[in-house]
Amino acid sequence: MFNKEKVKLGIAPIAWTNDDLPDLGKENTFEQCVSEMALAGFTGSEVGNKYPKDPEVLREALELRGMEICNQWFSSFLITKPFEEVEKEFRAQLAFLKAMGAKIIGASEQSHSVQGMQDTPIFGHKYVMNDQEWETFCTGMNRLGKIAKEEYGISLTFHHHMGTVVQNPDEVERMMENTDPEYVSLLFDTGHFTYCGADPLEMVKKYVGRIKHVHLKDIRPEVVEKVKKENLSFLEGVRLGAFTVPGDGCIDFEPIFQVLEEAGYEGYMLVEAEQDPAKANPLKYAIKARKFIAEKTGL
Repeated sequence: MFNKEKVKLGIAPIAWTNDDLPDLGKENTFEQCVSEMALAGFTGSEVGNKYPKDPEVLREALELRGMEICNQWFSSFLITKPFEEVEKEFRAQLAFLKAMGAKIIGASEQSHSVQGMQDTPIFGHKYVMNDQEWETFCTGMNRLGKIAKEEYGISLTFHHHMGTVVQNPDEVERMMENTDPEYVSLLFDTGHFTYCGADPLEMVKKYVGRIKHVHLKDIRPEVVEKVKKENLSFLEGVRLGAFTVPGDGCIDFEPIFQVLEEAGYEGYMLVEAEQDPAKANPLKYAIKARKFIAEKTGL
């Protein structure tokens, strides 16, 4: 069994309001979002665009509901911007997360990313780094991870993601081999591995020793197939329901949980399932996810 003192459950605000598709859930307020997260039985949240930017205001709102911030997405541009520029934004976010008591920052290299391009097909159009760019990227990640750990007490976890330069298993492997385990960990995302055609069980077995944050999302395979066949974008796939909460799609989570459990995983497992809240009521799906996780893990 997972250690309940050391493994916590969170949920992302993207099910209520989508920062990449602002029309999805535009009617849902920050207060409704975090209240429903707490009502569904979660204690952790990541940071959405509607969240207060003042740490004191945000902390009070979360504490009233027994919630905390556990991670925040960070867009790095290590291969297209000067390092100093990336570092400045990174430090600002680290300062905010430290003020919130968070222990994780989730970085994604967004140089040349097609994940947010509404007219670019998600399959077959991602950028592939050359050797020089790989070196710049891995060196930069190590530097960011060192800053995070040594100056802010925060762990950098890297978020592999559809449409980005680190999407496929070979790219994740190259990044892991060329970054320092002391400074760079993996944000393991079941949905993004499955979406690109990888086996999430194989991936969790391979990297479990370096996983410090987990995103639990499921896949509706018929939607992903449609996205592939019709050359649709990542965001069109989101609108159509490519992602859903764990237990509602095709991924077998039990053996994945088992690998994490046996390895003594500590930290957050966070439900991150972006879909249209008008079609998939966020509270209903949050409760569904929470029940599924309880059944499978005892948490």
